[in-house]
Amino acid sequence: MKIQRDDIWLLSRLDYVWAKYFDDVSQNNKVFIKFGRYARARLGSIKYDKKSGHSFITITGMFKDLKIPTGVIDHTIAHELCHYTHGFSSPHRKLHHYPHEGGIVKKEMLSRGMGSLVKGYRDWIKSYRRQFR
Repeated sequence: MKIQRDDIWLLSRLDYVWAKYFDDVSQNNKVFIKFGRYARARLGSIKYDKKSGHSFITITGMFKDLKIPTGVIDHTIAHELCHYTHGFSSPHRKLHHYPHEGGIVKKEMLSRGMGSLVKGYRDWIKSYRRQFR
């Protein structure tokens, strides 16, 4: 059976990453995830809708391609969950002035045991960027 990368599959990856690495982070609101348009530069984003109180994670449609390693997608989801944890686009208290202040996302990921995701992403992004030179 061939795996289809759709929004349901993406939700299962969010559940996996949250349970494995962010089990201490309470989900204080509804968090949705979906594939967005194909984007080469912006791989993921998280937004907070004040009206509904929900958080929305969008992942580039490029990641529907089965050639993209699952670890790269998990890294992107984890990156957005770091923002959620730090109070950006979530009801959690803001821990920093800026979302990427002082490399805080990478530090957070490493402190949560995601060194292999960080390394896998770093290796992938190097070869990915070479395509545009």
